[in-house]
Amino acid sequence: MFNIAVLISGSGTNLESILNAVEKDEIKSKVVLVIADRECYGIERAKKRGIETYILDRKAYRDELSDRIYELVKYKADFIVLAGFLSILKGDILKEYKNRIINLHPSLLPKFGGVGMYGDNVHRAVLENREKITGCTVHFVDEGVDTGRIILQRTVSVDYEDKIEDIKRKVQREEHIAIVEAIKKLEVAYEGINQCI
Repeated sequence: MFNIAVLISGSGTNLESILNAVEKDEIKSKVVLVIADRECYGIERAKKRGIETYILDRKAYRDELSDRIYELVKYKADFIVLAGFLSILKGDILKEYKNRIINLHPSLLPKFGGVGMYGDNVHRAVLENREKITGCTVHFVDEGVDTGRIILQRTVSVDYEDKIEDIKRKVQREEHIAIVEAIKKLEVAYEGINQCI
């Protein structure tokens, strides 16, 4: 079993999907820590499940945010899952957790990634570019923004009459599946590594 720290910034629906998968034994890992970079409902979801939680206000911690997160996770978590986390990680945490931090992004990367591309900004760009297909991507986190190696993607169609909310709803459904599938892949990969040691 692996221990996971989940980083969030919002309502925590993807966190909920992970927690439900743990309860159903769909994944072997356990969520031991949830960290938010602002006040958000996702923290309440974690507290209801008895999970250790922290709110590290990104405006207060600024350049020290990544280091503070690293201090909290380094002795507790094998993997870090960014599930709707809006801050950019940098520094030692990226080195020490190389290939053990994954991020869920609401587009089919490399399209509509990078600084400022999150949430409705992504879905608006999809509409403005008249994309016929969009979806979500789970990828490893590296020193860039949304540039890490892709683990998996799930797609949805964009209909002529779709608005931002319609696309958001479709993509979120796929996100809930994708994040669990990506954690399963991570577990399998690291189980294999551990058996070779």
